[in-house]
Amino acid sequence: MNGSRIAAVGHYQPAKVLTNEDVARLVDTSDEWIRSRVGIRTRHIAGPDEPVDELAAHAAAKALAAAGLTPADIDLVLVATSTAIDRSPNTAARVAARLGVPSPAAMDVNVVCAGFTHALATADHTVRAGAATRALVIGADKMSDVTDWSDRTTCVLVGDGAGAAVVEACPPGAAPGIGPVLWGSVPEMGHAVRIEGTPPRFAQEGQSVYRWATTRLPPLARQACERAGLAPEELAAVVLHQANLRIIEPLAARLGAVNAVVARDVSESGNTSAASIPLALSKLVEQGAVTTGDPVLLFGFGGNLSYAGQVVRCP
Repeated sequence: MNGSRIAAVGHYQPAKVLTNEDVARLVDTSDEWIRSRVGIRTRHIAGPDEPVDELAAHAAAKALAAAGLTPADIDLVLVATSTAIDRSPNTAARVAARLGVPSPAAMDVNVVCAGFTHALATADHTVRAGAATRALVIGADKMSDVTDWSDRTTCVLVGDGAGAAVVEACPPGAAPGIGPVLWGSVPEMGHAVRIEGTPPRFAQEGQSVYRWATTRLPPLARQACERAGLAPEELAAVVLHQANLRIIEPLAARLGAVNAVVARDVSESGNTSAASIPLALSKLVEQGAVTTGDPVLLFGFGGNLSYAGQVVRCP
C-alpha cells in the first residue's frame, strides 16, 4: 500500500502530417480560421493499414524501453480508447500480443477524452491493492476512422496518436508518485460529445462543451491538486486534454497554476482523444520542459462529459 509511480513514458504518432491547408482542400475552411478558432496548425493521420492497437503498441514499446523493462515485466495492460473497430479481441489484448507480454490482465477503458486519466487511476488502485506489480497504461485513438471528412465542424479538430506510461509500485518508504484521482461525469449531458451510428461518427455540441469546460472544470482541477496536498502555484506543469487552445488556456489560467508549463500539443497534434494527455506529457519529458520528480497535473475531460484528474510526479 505504498502507492505507485510512473516509471517512464513514451509516445507515437503516424508519419503522415495533415496541415490546415490540406484540410482546406477537403472542406470550406482556411488556415487562419482553424488557428483562430481552435489553435491547431497540423495533425498526424494514420493510414488504413495502421490500426489503433499498432499505434498503442509503438508508444508502449517506447515507454518500456525508457523504463529499462521488458514485456515480461508487465502483468497488466490497460488501453484507453474509443476508436477500436473490433470488440474482441480487445485493443489491450492485441497490444499485449504485439509486444509479447505473457499472460497479462488486459482491459480496454472507454471514457473517450478522459480515458487515460481514468486508466491511470485504475492502474494506481490495482498496484496499490497488490493485484498487479507493473502496468502498461496507454491512451490511443485513431480519430480519423470516426470522422466525417466533409464536416468542417469536426474534421478540422482531429488527429491520431498514442501515449503510454509504465506504472509500478513505489519503493518502500517512498512517497506516492500518483496522487488521488478526482473523477466524475455529467451523464445527462452525454449527448454533447458523441461517437455513434453505423459507421460511427464523431460529433459534438461545441458551445456546450466550451461553457462546461471553462466554467465547471477549473474548481474541479483545483480539487485534484488539493487531494495531492499541493497548491496550483506549486505545479511544474499542467497537461489538460488537448481539445482546443480556446479551452486549454482559460482553464489553465483559472486554475491558477502561475508557475507551470502548460502543454499546448494540440497545435501540432490536434485532438487525439484518449491519447492527448500521455502524448503531451511524453513530449514535455522528451523536451526537458519537466524533470524527474516535478509535480504535474493531468486532467482529462470530454466524452460522456466525464472528467478525471490527478497530480503525478514526473519519471
